[in-house]
Amino acid sequence: MAINGQLYVCGVNLCNQYHQPIQLRGMSTHGLQWFNNCYNDASLNVLADEWRADLFRIAMYVQEGGYETNPPWFTNRVNELVDEAEERGLYAMIDFHTLTPGDPMYNLDRAKTFFAAVASRNADKKNVIYEIANEPNGVGWGTIKSYAEQVIPVIRANDPDAVIIVGTRGWSSLGVSEGANADEVINNPVNASNIMYAFHFYAASHQDLYRAEVQRAAAALPLFVTEFGTVDYTGDGGVDVGSTNAWINLLDQLKIGYANWTYSDANEGSGAFNPGTCNSGDFSGTSNLTASGNLLRSRISTPDNFPTS
Repeated sequence: MAINGQLYVCGVNLCNQYHQPIQLRGMSTHGLQWFNNCYNDASLNVLADEWRADLFRIAMYVQEGGYETNPPWFTNRVNELVDEAEERGLYAMIDFHTLTPGDPMYNLDRAKTFFAAVASRNADKKNVIYEIANEPNGVGWGTIKSYAEQVIPVIRANDPDAVIIVGTRGWSSLGVSEGANADEVINNPVNASNIMYAFHFYAASHQDLYRAEVQRAAAALPLFVTEFGTVDYTGDGGVDVGSTNAWINLLDQLKIGYANWTYSDANEGSGAFNPGTCNSGDFSGTSNLTASGNLLRSRISTPDNFPTS
């Protein structure tokens, strides 16, 4: 973050303060209502210093025991984690983690309240990226676009220069998982500047068809893989090493940033740590990493390319 400073969208890329395209690489939390004990000084030090991540995605569920049950607690916890990320030179992606129901309009009022609060509080920071709807599904692109065009001004009124990421149709698959493609976004983009579009994949489930669409869409749209898994779309199962590496190689080639699901000890294939790790507090090294955690640590910890000229 010290090198890159305030980020902005330039063409189809994310650019740093030197007007150079960059790629951020990092990890996503799991739900804060379930895995809050995984996010502390020890784990975030490891993420920044050992994994050499650039990005920490804060997944704040709205339903499923999340924000709607206690807005002040979740808002405060997100803000604390933004501060913790900033102290370690990490960009913080604030993820309004909606999944069920899939219509983002269901949470429109909550989104406006939440983003007004976090954007005003964090407006002077250079490390915050806003992800306004995790995985819209079961609704058309027009609905998602309308939601975005109502939430984005709330953020901009408080934080005019931060990058904002808009979810896409079909669980942020650019519509592919619902039989569509990126053309609906390319031909009818959100009416706002300095925005990107989310793409999610799970490597064992989403392969060549999805990779081809990302490659095609990336020529026209600024994309950010705000969430992906090495396993199947349920977040479980075995790690598909070949597909995961094919995906990450493509994202590296296109300079598309990514956050892996998940930096947690969830008892499922996507968890980076073995169950019980967060209670033990021992995040360092590789002895407590799962197959997924080992793979991601090895990919993220390679040197960044952050040009200054």
